[in-house]
This record gives sequence, structure tokens and C-alpha cells, in this order.
Amino acid sequence: QVQLVESGGGLVQAGGSLRLSCTASGSILVSGSIFSINDMGWYRQAPGKQRELVAAIIRGGSTNYADSVKGRFTISRDNAKNTVYLQMNSLKPEDTATYYCNAVIFLKGNYWGQGTQVTVSS
Repeated sequence: QVQLVESGGGLVQAGGSLRLSCTASGSILVSGSIFSINDMGWYRQAPGKQRELVAAIIRGGSTNYADSVKGRFTISRDNAKNTVYLQMNSLKPEDTATYYCNAVIFLKGNYWGQGTQVTVSS
């Protein structure tokens, strides 16, 4: 019913920047539908570690960040396009992980993207 497609991952040197995008699509997300997207966010999972929240944004625009990325990452969204972005600046090797997009859809629940790899070389 709902698909989340991420893009923008890749290999970058420490100190560099990347911008991730994630677009939600599906038959229930048509204009005027009651199935609106509430929260959207980005999580990441490094090898051998648990998945952790990186940043989240509610429909009204309020944001929440992990302490480790505050001041370096910025989350934003375009509700008209059902898209969430993550601008990542001053990247560090410890930011290396698979980044997953998440969307919480009213009355439908939680959806995940397939993940995009971010690798930061030192």
C-alpha cells in the first residue's frame, strides 16, 4: 500500500556533506485522503549495533535530533510531495551506517524504506 524510496547515500570523506531524500507513495496517499503522513524520520544502523533514531519531524514541522548529530544534520519535509530530507554536514566516520527512512501514517501505522548506505572515510 505504501512504499518509501530513499536516495542520496554514498561514499564521502570526513567533513563532507550528503543529502538524503525519501519519498512515500501509494494508493492511500492520494490528495484528500484521510491517510495522511504524520511523523517522518531517519534512523541508522551500523554493523553490530542497534538501529537508532537520527532525526524526526512531525507534520507541523517540529524536529527532534539525536545528540550525536545536533548542529550537523538538518531534517526537513515537503508535505505536498510526501518527501523527507536529511542534510548531513561535517560528516564523521562514526556516521557510517545504513540509513532508513520511516513514516507514520494516520490509521495505518509504521512504514520503512529499504535503506541507503552512507560511508564516511577518514
